[in-house]
Amino acid sequence: MSLTNCRFYSEKYPEIDSFVMVNVKQIAEMGAYVKLLEYDNIDGMILLSELSRRRIRSIQKLIRVGRNEVVVVLRVDKEKGYIDLSKRRVSPEDIVKCEERYNKSKMVHSIMRHVAEKTTTPLEELYQDIGWPLNKKYGHAVDAFKLSITNPAVWEEVSFKSAVIKEELQSYISKRLTPQPTKVRADVEVTCFGYEGIDAVKNALRTAESKSSDAAQVKVRLVSPPLYVLTSQTLDKAIGIEVLEQAIKEVDRNIRANGGLCVVKMAPKAVTENDDAELQALMDKRERENQEVSGDEDESESDEGVVAVD
Repeated sequence: MSLTNCRFYSEKYPEIDSFVMVNVKQIAEMGAYVKLLEYDNIDGMILLSELSRRRIRSIQKLIRVGRNEVVVVLRVDKEKGYIDLSKRRVSPEDIVKCEERYNKSKMVHSIMRHVAEKTTTPLEELYQDIGWPLNKKYGHAVDAFKLSITNPAVWEEVSFKSAVIKEELQSYISKRLTPQPTKVRADVEVTCFGYEGIDAVKNALRTAESKSSDAAQVKVRLVSPPLYVLTSQTLDKAIGIEVLEQAIKEVDRNIRANGGLCVVKMAPKAVTENDDAELQALMDKRERENQEVSGDEDESESDEGVVAVD
């Protein structure tokens, strides 16, 4: 048994009518030769007539060597090892479902292979003891792995050959699958030119932070008046977006009641480190511009309009 190679599932061959992920290895007159990625790279073939519903003018436009494709299984000859596949009978919905399953299985395979190499245990043996039983019990082993981070009782479903294997598996799962917080951000311009304008802006932005919850904290930062940034760190992107949307509504309601205006410059969305770097560069630029007019006390007073609210 190998430490690095093994099929993803307990069945050695896919079922007829099931959807599988393949990698195209060669294109010939009869069709395309492929490897079934989830079944330890066993050979398969997409017949020319099964490549497309339309008339084929150029095979290369339909399928290319080296590309992964979702196909459906037409025939399986286990004795001869022939597997006939179809690309033309696959719908867009089938592709989405197959890709989702394949990505989950690939994650499990990566974790199992790591444990196999670290503990010098044959990969198929790990699948027999751990991966395949969890697939059967939980629908997919990756779901069991994620659950195990908060519920160790998951491991009662499997048998470990040694404590070293269990420890390595738990440690690596925690490292790979522990959810990472997502940063959600929105940009708004808040203005109020009334007599109590600065206080009105401060109070309106405080209402944004009051929408914080245990699942998503809301923070407000000044870029340069009248531009403010609302951010939230959360494990659930949808919750973060919803919280910021509610916070903006509260700011808008509050500032309008005082004769002001709230304009959304960027609706709530998940942001990347690159987005943060661009924002920081903009804030640094505005800070330098403000320093050039630092003799103007009114300008410095207006900078207090937001806020890191205590």
